[in-house]
Amino acid sequence: MAKFEYIALDARGQESRGVLEAASANEAVGQLRQSGFFPTSVVEEGKGPSVKTAKSVQKAVKAAAAPKAKSGGIQIFERKTVSGKVLMIFTRQLATLIDAGLPLLRGLTVLAKQEKDLVLRNTINSLADAVQGGSTFSESMAQHPRIFNKLYINMVKAGELGGVLELVLQRLAEFQEKAQKIKNKVVSAMAYPVIVLLIAILIMVFLLAFIVPRFEAIFKDMLGNKPLPDITRAVIGASNLVKTNWAYLIAGAVAVVVIFKLIARNPSGRQFLDKVALKLPLFGDLSRKSSISRFSRTLGTLVTSGVPILQALNITRETAGNAVVADAVTKVHDAVKEGESIVQPLEASGVFPPMVISMVDVGEETGQLPEMLLKIAEVYDDEVDNAVEGLTSLLEPIMIVLLALIVGTIVIALFMPLISIIQGMQGGAG
Repeated sequence: MAKFEYIALDARGQESRGVLEAASANEAVGQLRQSGFFPTSVVEEGKGPSVKTAKSVQKAVKAAAAPKAKSGGIQIFERKTVSGKVLMIFTRQLATLIDAGLPLLRGLTVLAKQEKDLVLRNTINSLADAVQGGSTFSESMAQHPRIFNKLYINMVKAGELGGVLELVLQRLAEFQEKAQKIKNKVVSAMAYPVIVLLIAILIMVFLLAFIVPRFEAIFKDMLGNKPLPDITRAVIGASNLVKTNWAYLIAGAVAVVVIFKLIARNPSGRQFLDKVALKLPLFGDLSRKSSISRFSRTLGTLVTSGVPILQALNITRETAGNAVVADAVTKVHDAVKEGESIVQPLEASGVFPPMVISMVDVGEETGQLPEMLLKIAEVYDDEVDNAVEGLTSLLEPIMIVLLALIVGTIVIALFMPLISIIQGMQGGAG
């Protein structure tokens, strides 16, 4: 029997240190779990940092985590975040390792060695150092707010306090997978019309800048001062506008983008834009359904994982992704704080349909609100799928018709004078 030094958390999240005898590290972890502890570090005596030096190690880790003075060198375009997909894979792998019986510190070490993303690898190493120094996992994550958001940190904290970290990590991984899936579908639905519109604009600019001027020269040579059809004169006018004022047109497009971003940064401007997004034809329904799905899944996952309802509502508001939904969540928070029902604020927001209000009401009355919220999220995931398919099938013919109108108008405008020229040539030959 070997002796193992351990650092573990009890049910209240308080840290406990000591030494126990076991045949292996896995058996030591099992003994701690049976005693109601959650081990954060288990090392064989004499083969790792001793418990006596843990406090000094912790101080060193905290000192290393503190902000450092700026050096003379400047790093440009340094990436400090990781993609949602990379973080999702890390969460799933860590949950699997802990569920298999590996201590948290050992699991982090294993993942750091195999991680290909440099930013996440450095972050995992930093987490391992902090945990080894005596910090809790959630405290370690809080040092990296650009990687782990408040939802992630608070769920991990709830898992630590409840001694069910592996279960919470599995829920987090499932949450991220479903959220990423919905995001990809919405982005793909939005990307199609944007790409087709850009192609249409590029084709139009090419025709106006390079093709129309050549036809204009031909018309002057062949028709002289004869009047051109109205549609032809309009196209030639647009061509001259593009040729002579292209710099102003580009500057105007950039100005529109900048103004849009400035409006979006302002709280009232963001509120206005998000209201418009929910009422847009075709896209408004998709935006509404994806917002409801995110709200339901976030709040349901947090409450199910043991995060207090008021804290869960605050996190849900910050991760809502839509100012109108965030405002509704704020009113729900205030109502719950006063001991009132959450149904009235949701209904008053005008964002949530009667079915959602009814399901939330039933969940609140039966004491199964978290389960009902997750059920709503599942229902609206399917609704988003259907909305994306319907939107894509509807946009395809619309975009094709738009592209045909743009190109067809220019072609017709150029061929109408050509018909007059051909007729004149035939008349002269006769």
